[in-house]
Amino acid sequence: MSLKDKWILITGASSGFGAAAAAAFGAQGARLLLGARRVDRLKDVARESKAAGAAEAYAHALDVSKTGSVETFVQRTRERLAGQPLHVLINNAGGAHGLDTVAEGKDGDWEAMIQSNVLGLLRVTRAALPLMPHDAGATIINIGSVAGHTAYEGGSVYCAAKAAERQITTALRLELLGAGIRVGTVDPGLAETEFSIVRFKGDVQKARKVYEGTIPLSARDIAETLVWIASRPAHVNIDSLIIKPVDQAAVGKVHRRQPPSNPGKS
Repeated sequence: MSLKDKWILITGASSGFGAAAAAAFGAQGARLLLGARRVDRLKDVARESKAAGAAEAYAHALDVSKTGSVETFVQRTRERLAGQPLHVLINNAGGAHGLDTVAEGKDGDWEAMIQSNVLGLLRVTRAALPLMPHDAGATIINIGSVAGHTAYEGGSVYCAAKAAERQITTALRLELLGAGIRVGTVDPGLAETEFSIVRFKGDVQKARKVYEGTIPLSARDIAETLVWIASRPAHVNIDSLIIKPVDQAAVGKVHRRQPPSNPGKS
């Protein structure tokens, strides 16, 4: 299925998977509706997407943790569509905050993760569904995580939030049966984006250690997968995909290579 001139809505599009998805869908000649809190960066992504080939790239502030912001963004989207259908919704906004145990956890971190990964996904989907056509290959892709399949120490709330994303995706698939709207989840493993920098409150050195000695997934790897899912024939639904780098066999089971003897040389 061609994505040329199709309208694609991407949340959390200012960096990481969202920004890479904007470029990848832009390269297909799609029309982009990009939302994120960091508007300056979002505008840069929109410009880069246009340069990559997007027929149009519209950027607008979006905070999925606030119902009013979601409603305003979707109203602007409706105006931009001018009666045309929204073909693809990518619920990408989310992230992890902190790596504390339950005993040491902070309300602010917990609430941020539930708001963005769970309630934000619900808010955006609820608001966008009326814009999506039936029986025309429209697609909702939610970004999950291997953390939604396997819990780990310090990840209780993030793992719970991504497990919730899986269940929401499954419930939505059941609720939309017969509507011809495709619903699925893409669940990445170890991927090097700003994820760990956010989790560790801007501690770049600590974030780098997460990927040290590995070849992790890139944002582009995930973006290419999203384009592939959205471009399947209209009768094909990709329910769930787990994507991990070769160096990761499971959560907490990662192969780390020895550093090169002369790290300063290529």
